Amino acid sequence: MGDIGNKFGSFTEGMAFPSMERVLRKQFGMTTVTTNYKTHYGSDTLKIDVLGIANGTVNAVVIVEVKSHLKQRDIEQTLNAIETFKRLHPEYAGKKIFGVIACVSGAMEQKQKAIEAGLFVASTDDEIFELQTPAWFVPRDFSQPATPV
Repeated sequence: MGDIGNKFGSFTEGMAFPSMERVLRKQFGMTTVTTNYKTHYGSDTLKIDVLGIANGTVNAVVIVEVKSHLKQRDIEQTLNAIETFKRLHPEYAGKKIFGVIACVSGAMEQKQKAIEAGLFVASTDDEIFELQTPAWFVPRDFSQPATPV
């Protein structure tokens, strides 16, 4: 069963990459977009599905995790990936850091939890991923310390 899940996850990632590259370039102003980004540092390993980087006036990093079906653990995994990225890449400390979860499906409750955590949410419609974040959404800049609630 695990192999089937892994293959569906790979299929989902492959389906999401072209759309997410378009979203990162057009809506976030990313100049560098890479997929399957991996970092190994000592005993730490980090894998990010899609990573966008921009210098200049944009001066930001966008970390995208792609999921077939959004679950609470995926939100936690994305938040952990952002924190690990910050720890392993101090050279990006001067940039804003944003997170995106791109999912094929997921309960509105889980999407709401991702939004409340400050993550953008992208979903698919006719095989094209688009941001589905409400107009009132204010993304969290993860380069800044968390604001107490």
